[in-house]
Amino acid sequence: MFEPQDAPRVFGLAPGVDFPKELVRGLLSRLEGQPAHAIGRIDLVVNTRRMQRRLRDIFDAGPPSLLPRIHLIDNLDTLGSGVDLSRPGPALRRRLELITLVSKLLDQAPELAPRASLYDLSDSLAQLIDEMQGEGVPVEAVTELDVSDQSGHWERAKQFLAIAHQYLGESVTRPDPRARQRQVAQRLIAEWEQNPPRHPVIVAGSTGSRGTSALLMEAVAKLPQGALVLPGFCFDMPQAVWTDLGEDQEKISQDHPQYRFRDLLRQLEMSRSKIEAWTDTPPPSAARNALVSLSLRPAPVTHVWLTEGPKLPDLHQATEGLTLIQAPTPRAEALAIALRLRQAVEDGKTAALITPDRMLSRQVTSALDRWNILPDDSAGLPLHLSPPGRFLRHVGDLFLRKLDSEALLTLLKHPLTHSGGDRNFHQLNTQRLELQLRRDGLPYPDAEGVLKLARKTVSRSKDPAQMDVWADWVGTHLTDCELTGDRPLEDWVALHMALADAIADGATPSQPNGLWQHHAGEEAAKVMNDLAENAPYGGEMSAADYTDLVGALLQQGEIRDRDAPHPNVMIWGTLEARVQGADLVILGGLNDSTWPEAPPPDPWLNRQMRLKAGLLLPERRIGLSAHDYQQSIAAPEVCLTRAIRSDEAETVPSRWLNRLGNLLNGLPAQGGDAAWKAMIKRGDHWLDQARALETVTRVPPAPRPSPRPPRAARPHALSVTEIKRLIRDPYAIYAKHSLKLRALNPLVQSPDAPVRGIIVHEIMERFIKSVTAEPALLTKSHLLETACTVLEAEAPWPAARVMWLTKIERIADWFIENELQRQSYSTPAAFEKAAKGSHEFPDLGFTLMGFADRIDRTEDGDILIYDYKTGTPPSVAEQKAFDKQLLLEAAMVEEGGFKEIGPAPVAQAAYIGLGSKPVERPAPLEDEPPHEVLAKLHALITSYLSDEQGFTARRMVKTTDFAGDYDQLARFGEWDATTEPTPEDLT
Repeated sequence: MFEPQDAPRVFGLAPGVDFPKELVRGLLSRLEGQPAHAIGRIDLVVNTRRMQRRLRDIFDAGPPSLLPRIHLIDNLDTLGSGVDLSRPGPALRRRLELITLVSKLLDQAPELAPRASLYDLSDSLAQLIDEMQGEGVPVEAVTELDVSDQSGHWERAKQFLAIAHQYLGESVTRPDPRARQRQVAQRLIAEWEQNPPRHPVIVAGSTGSRGTSALLMEAVAKLPQGALVLPGFCFDMPQAVWTDLGEDQEKISQDHPQYRFRDLLRQLEMSRSKIEAWTDTPPPSAARNALVSLSLRPAPVTHVWLTEGPKLPDLHQATEGLTLIQAPTPRAEALAIALRLRQAVEDGKTAALITPDRMLSRQVTSALDRWNILPDDSAGLPLHLSPPGRFLRHVGDLFLRKLDSEALLTLLKHPLTHSGGDRNFHQLNTQRLELQLRRDGLPYPDAEGVLKLARKTVSRSKDPAQMDVWADWVGTHLTDCELTGDRPLEDWVALHMALADAIADGATPSQPNGLWQHHAGEEAAKVMNDLAENAPYGGEMSAADYTDLVGALLQQGEIRDRDAPHPNVMIWGTLEARVQGADLVILGGLNDSTWPEAPPPDPWLNRQMRLKAGLLLPERRIGLSAHDYQQSIAAPEVCLTRAIRSDEAETVPSRWLNRLGNLLNGLPAQGGDAAWKAMIKRGDHWLDQARALETVTRVPPAPRPSPRPPRAARPHALSVTEIKRLIRDPYAIYAKHSLKLRALNPLVQSPDAPVRGIIVHEIMERFIKSVTAEPALLTKSHLLETACTVLEAEAPWPAARVMWLTKIERIADWFIENELQRQSYSTPAAFEKAAKGSHEFPDLGFTLMGFADRIDRTEDGDILIYDYKTGTPPSVAEQKAFDKQLLLEAAMVEEGGFKEIGPAPVAQAAYIGLGSKPVERPAPLEDEPPHEVLAKLHALITSYLSDEQGFTARRMVKTTDFAGDYDQLARFGEWDATTEPTPEDLT
């Protein structure tokens, strides 16, 4: 196939050409005139399985013929005559072994690192071990480094590196995949040295970025019929720059896209001029390749822009196929990309978005959905975000923390929950339970509480017995699952899978549940079964460590969507883009720290230590990304996109985009600045379309409502506390009583002011009742004892219990002192539940209702009314104008509205303020006698029963920042307090 030669045989293909297609074309052209079976003798080594599939597809699309033997560079067993080496151990087993070793070290020396970093440290150590094995670096090369100038951090790192030394010593008989791959390559090379193959062996598509790959490529290039075909090889870079690239070890330019080729040729002792083109196919734009090549010159030699820039060919032609979209936000960027992809579909072109930013790719997918375009996303859906992945993580969380209402409903509403039984029945019961949870409040549901709430809904169930079975299933399997202490990993996995199956089966399973079905379920089952198989190597761990482990394992999985994607719209990662081509290529997310991605922090070795040890340098990743960029931007038509601002701050353009812009703007004589502006103008077209798509028709603001419903729909009964709302915010009364709307309580009850008020009322009622029965209990100690009892039963928030008890303790002395005075001249006669009163206005058909917190009676038969306030009691002026609760209650007592009390004169009514500044504030009974209070109420109700009176929203709120339950319904915000109300007659 190749002419004999003494020098290594290396070919290249320029950026922009379709590498797999040109590779096949070059092979076939070199086999012309040879027997048909000659192609079957070729060993072709490629770097990815995707490349392998693409090559086979290209051969299949051509005339019938044999195929070359296509091998993967990380699976060389089939390339030689057979390698007798132990198979590598399971990857999960290795990970668990390292986690166990790191965990023991952290137990022995907790000052080394926080426990929460266990998995991060273990994974980072595993990556270091992989790198050392792949690059052929012994542990001693790291541990024996001269670090006399380093800080104490190195001493801590050495303790972790000792784990690597121990692990590598124990894994000699069963090597890790990286170690085995290197051993296979070394044995293969040794075999070739003794008996060189006479048939063609070609390594294609690899850059030699890994030590083992580079070792194999050097050997293949020197075989009699061996050859390398390098992807994205830059033929435009001058020999002088090529020679200087990486010549000085202190100034290694590993962030340059061509560095790996320069290093490979240095090992082969070849000059760039010896590299031949694999085919004669020109790149889509040779002028653009030259422009990009110059823009990517190493930083120390960018001064050559001044001399080589003017020599560039037509810059207009070089940038004619380039569009630059600089969007104001990531959302605008995604929408502009989606619009460009949609246009490509209309034009019948193939289009691909290439980006390492998964958030951007998901946003683009979402934007394309409005046109029913499903892109072929090479990354698929992460397993932990799939229904089975989310379900398993939710179930695992049950072990970790006390269950709250939100977590309970999240799991009950999951589509896989109760999938083995009657799902419709389960959804109906879940809805009923949620409404009851919101009404009654149950911050941390337990089995007893769930059963009690479920039985409250029996009246709405056709089968109460079945409802009981369902509630018992919920209480048994979803509550009280919190586990403490360390357990063997085998136990955690068994408990997790058993509980997951029980929840997925449902209360009355009648069919196999859906947890392990379909592609996502099968992948989840593989992960859990793999974990169960290797669990003996995981040791003991806590619930938190176990849930973190399961989450990390699920996160590594990937689900390919089986829905048929659009054949012409693709989303690729940078790795997938190397082996495929499209008519339109969009390079998205071109911001620094995204593309290129910032090198991850290395907790073990700094750059200088890595250089001395012979390990890969951090900027190697940037160089690989730069090579992907150089290949992708050479496509026939390219869109470059970035967001000027992220969700948090201004962004910095990618260094490559900055270089390209600086180079073009520095060449005005050649039209470079005009070419750059033209790129931006082409991008602005798509941004304008995106803005137009997002622009909504302006809707005039809603008026301030003041509905006037018919008399029959107006409220004919209100409580004494609602009179204040009728005065301040009549619209809220209309919404509650006329429209019958109620604000739903939060699903997770929080220890807020209303809850505290309810609990404090309960404390005071119990305390006063016990004191009434036994006066000797009127002590501070008994008050605090009562408070502790009620708080323990009614407040399931430990921090809130302590805080509220402290507040009661602060006012206890004041309260006891004043209560002694109160009981010296009166005796409690009724409390809230029994102190229920009403007063009717027969001529209006209206009833006033109310509950008094406490009613006392003096020896003379006079009545004293008290109301507890945990906040600030209303002032006298507020009571006269708005807060008429005590005044109305006093009037109701004198009119005989409280049956337990009977008609009696009211001597006093007062608020007992139990806030930070306790105070007893009396109601202005002398200024507002009962008959006047009732007369004013009669006039108020008469007014609001009139067809002419509207229920104005926020008529006289106390403060402008007041938030009402019905503000959203009233469209508050589109109007304010200065807006005149708009009456509206309703029928």
